[in-house]
Parts: sequence; C-alpha cells; structure tokens
Amino acid sequence: MSKRNWIIIWITLFSALFIINSNAFAISPETEQLLKLLEKKNIITDKEAADMKQEMESSSQAGDKEACETKLTNLLGKWADKIHPSACIEVEAFYEDKNFHDPSVRDTDTSDLKLATVAFGFDVDIAKHVKGSLFFLYEEDDTEFDVDEGIIRIDGADVVPLYVDLGKMYVPFGKFESHFISDPLTLELGETNESAAVGGFRNDWIELSVGAFNGDVDETGKGNSIHIDNYLASAIFTLPETTVPDFNLTAGISGISNIADSNNLQTVGTGVSAATIKNHIGGFNAFIIASLLDRYFFNAEYLGAIDDFEAGELSFDGGKSYRPEAWAIELACGITDSLKFGVCYEGSNDCGDFLPEKQFGGVVSYDLFKNTSVALEYLYGKYENKDTRHLMTTQLAIEF
Repeated sequence: MSKRNWIIIWITLFSALFIINSNAFAISPETEQLLKLLEKKNIITDKEAADMKQEMESSSQAGDKEACETKLTNLLGKWADKIHPSACIEVEAFYEDKNFHDPSVRDTDTSDLKLATVAFGFDVDIAKHVKGSLFFLYEEDDTEFDVDEGIIRIDGADVVPLYVDLGKMYVPFGKFESHFISDPLTLELGETNESAAVGGFRNDWIELSVGAFNGDVDETGKGNSIHIDNYLASAIFTLPETTVPDFNLTAGISGISNIADSNNLQTVGTGVSAATIKNHIGGFNAFIIASLLDRYFFNAEYLGAIDDFEAGELSFDGGKSYRPEAWAIELACGITDSLKFGVCYEGSNDCGDFLPEKQFGGVVSYDLFKNTSVALEYLYGKYENKDTRHLMTTQLAIEF
C-alpha cells in the first residue's frame, strides 16, 4: 500500500472518530462520504461499511460511541498487523594507512566520517500465500538512494513446502555471515543483486533453490544481453534448534553460471575490464555457521571462480589469466549479554590489488541501549603486490 493511501486512511479514521463524538444520534453526510472512500480504496468491504453505518446511526449512548471507535481502530490494526517495517542507520568514522611496495608511489593515509548506511523497508502479508518485500538502500560514496530489493513471494504455506520469489533480490549465492563492521572478502567478490526468478523447497532441515536472471556481463559476440542466460542453484542444511540443546548449525553450497555478474566484478574499472568476456565463468560457494550457548560463534566461507578468466578480462589481472577466489574465517564470543569480541582471518588468490591476499583483525561491539550499538574494528591487509593496509573503523548503529 502506498504512503499516500496510508495518509488517507489515517485522516479518514480520525475524522470519523471526531464526527462520531460530535454527533451521537445519526450518521452525518461527512462520515458517510468517508466510509465510501474506505470502500473505494478497498480498505473495507461493502458489508463492513453497511454494518458500521448501522451501528453509528443507532448509537445514542457513550458506550455505543466507544464501540464504534474501537471498531474503527481495530480495522486499521488489522492492516497494520500485515506490515512489518524495519530500518537501519549506520554512521562510521575510519582511518586508513596504505603503504606501497613500489618506492615510486607515495604512501597515503586518509580519514573520514560518513553516513555509511541507511536501509529501510517492509515485508507485507498480502494474502495467505502471497507476500511482498520492498527495501531501499543508501550508502554514502557507494550507493545512491535506490530500491535495493523488491520481491513478490508465492509460497505453499501449510499446503506444500514450495516457494517462488520474483523481483530484484540478492540471489542465493553465498551467505556472507560476519560479526565485523567491514564486509568479508567473500562478499566483496561474490555478492550479486539482480532482478531474478528463484524457486525452491524448504522444510525444517533443508532448503533447495534454483534461479535464473539476465546478467550484465555477456559473452563476446553472442548478444546475450537480451536473454535470460545466468543460472544458479543452492542447498542449505540447518540443524533444528531442538536437535542438540544450545547448539545451532547451518551449512550450505551454491553455484552460479557467471561469477562475473557479481556486484563488484561486473563494474568496469573495478572488476571486468570490458562489457563482455570470452566465456561465462562459473562460481562456487561453500559455508558453515555454528554457535554454542548463543555465546560462542564460528563461521567459515569459501567463494571463487571455477575456471580462469582470459588475460586482460579483469582490470586487476596485470595481463595474466586469473581465477579469483576468497575465503573468510571468524570466531566471536559474547563476553556479556551486551559485549562481544571477534577475530577474523581472510585471504584471496588472483585478486591483485582488488582484495588483500591476506587479512586479519579484531572487532569489539557493545550494545549501548536497546537496538543501539557501537563497534570498533581493526584490520591489517597485505596484497598480492606486497602493498599493505591498516584500517581502523568505528561505527554507531541503530536498528528498529
């Protein structure tokens, strides 16, 4: 439902309540018009409108008026219960010191304060088997305010454990779990946001899915840009919570037909050096996430290409044939209910100056108030060309 429609509903309901209080014996023309507007907007049915009109006209005591007010309020509540909003705001300050192995290149250090992330949206229960999701994202210096996800989901609910997702989404290739402020290297290499169709099967133990989309990086000379030519599949195993007390485990694998369509690799100047490549290069991902007592956490992930890009197809390959891959391992511990500490070890191959060849660091986070947290992170990275980087980041975040 649009923001404009919600404004109309609120104005309508509060106006009706005011009119009811000022006229206890008969429905006014204004109230009748407001009820017709609610019918026109499909907020209430014809029968609901008729019942409310009859109840208002027969109201002659304070108790009757209160019943009408309650009915109108409950009507709005029924719609509000179907909408599940969420939002996140993150403000970050960072200091970065880069040391170049080439003596002809001067070392640099930079610092900045920025609105790193603004994300908000909502899930809507349209009907028993139909749901919608709409989320917006803004990242200063990286992402202009835009629709991040817009998905229509049709599922079998209690009939069959099947579902279909249609729309713009993060396709199920990679998991990218992290306790750090910075994204893991696996996400930097493989995260893919596209308009896609994904269908799957899900129960308490396993989720299987397959999907397809039209990517932006095509094969040279084949004109694939007008066709749906990219495919993916994933399998995720989850141990039900009651199987082993206080122990949670999730593991999975996934594959994609063209890793060059990931958010970063498809960007000319950052990843793929031209709009086309000789052949699509498939990608593979595997991950495991475990926790004990909801206090000790472990996650590990691998993501990479399953074949070589041709020399010169990647902007960071230095004229060599590259097969980029990345991995990440994290351990975290909840020292108290509010204080958490984590360490990571990450790495990559054939990523040039795009991703560090080796990276390790630590993070500490603290919940200041409800839905409000502060975190401090340090990362040290060494690149394939022996350049090094020290990165310190602090973040204040709220979620609601």
